[in-house]
Amino acid sequence: MTTFEDRERAFEAKFARDEEVAFRITARRNRLTAQWAAELMGLTPAETDAYAKAVVQADFEEAGDEDVVRKLFGDLTAAGLDVDEATVRQVLDEKTVEARRQLMQSE
Repeated sequence: MTTFEDRERAFEAKFARDEEVAFRITARRNRLTAQWAAELMGLTPAETDAYAKAVVQADFEEAGDEDVVRKLFGDLTAAGLDVDEATVRQVLDEKTVEARRQLMQSE
């Protein structure tokens, strides 16, 4: 095996690891944001857990965060809460930092 092949495999392994970490951070962020929204909507612990799973699942609809923002904003608005999309996006940003911190602490 050549040095070039070794480096190529190392880069591929790093890329795969980085993608896995990014996925885990996003999933955790979505769960944390869903818990925030559930608290605002006054959901029970069981409803909160189910809602968090639904928000994580919503992220698979399309690339990016628009599907998650749309779900959260729609649900909060339907619950009669006065929350705008900017607030939802701000909470997503805050929860991204928290999710990254939690993931780093757990490893």
